Amino acid sequence: MWCVLERNAPSCFLTASTVHRWLDRAGREAQESIEGQLEGVPISRQIGSDGLWARLRAGARRVVLLVVDSVSGVIWPPVVAAGEEGEQPWAELFERAAEAGLRLRALQGVTSDGSHGLLAYLRQHLGWVHHQRCVWHLWRGLSSQLLRAGKEAAEGLTGQAAQAARQQARRELTGLVHGVFDAASYQQAEVALTALRAHPLGLDLWRTVREQMNAALIYLLPYNRRLSRVAPEWCWRDYRLRLSRGRNHASEERLERAALLWAVYHNFEAAQWRSERKRHYRRPGQSPLAVAGVSTEGVSYLDALGI
Repeated sequence: MWCVLERNAPSCFLTASTVHRWLDRAGREAQESIEGQLEGVPISRQIGSDGLWARLRAGARRVVLLVVDSVSGVIWPPVVAAGEEGEQPWAELFERAAEAGLRLRALQGVTSDGSHGLLAYLRQHLGWVHHQRCVWHLWRGLSSQLLRAGKEAAEGLTGQAAQAARQQARRELTGLVHGVFDAASYQQAEVALTALRAHPLGLDLWRTVREQMNAALIYLLPYNRRLSRVAPEWCWRDYRLRLSRGRNHASEERLERAALLWAVYHNFEAAQWRSERKRHYRRPGQSPLAVAGVSTEGVSYLDALGI
């Protein structure tokens, strides 16, 4: 054992490969503990799912898929797959979550960015679960239509007049779309949708928003009130801070073991008390497991893995 605080402690030089061997060794422990890992942990019945792409050796690309409780933030053991468009990777993800203790029959809603593979899996195996489209991804999909509407509003104008026309059109259309996606009820959303159709430049947007409106307002259903409106991309910030984007894991197997270890770490790690400039913690000082109602006092993620 190397004790850095000893007065005459010998020098210890660590290479990146040494640290990654330690990381991979802990990841193997996390991999062996998947079965029953979160058995009995209370769930909110509302979850979110998302994927993060990582580059490996020889230009290979893999995606880390995860499922997270929308209320407590507990992450169920993730999987690494070659892609996310097919149904099989999502089936493996939910099967692994069930192996760890997630009761699939108890789920009521899931939020995602609209992956076709996830939608196919839900229709085939979890038909009773409502799917909430990520509102942030919906807005990103509307950016090109808003841009075209602004250009159409400025047609025939130049200089500041054209810029003012573009800004005015974008402001009006954005407000109408907000009225649909941020409505407090379906009735209010219908009223805002009608106003969007009546706008001189809103016909194309109306068609797109009308197709997505029901999926964007699933969280208004009485039994989906705790469902998040956005996909859990916030998880990947913590993942990158701890493990980068996966560049250093080389192989798919090592990437998955690192992701499994990170999930255990995340569930035990308490959120900091101090808010940041662009980030505020809803439950400062509490870990996801503590929020879920599981006491972790005096127990770290390394203790949980027996390391």
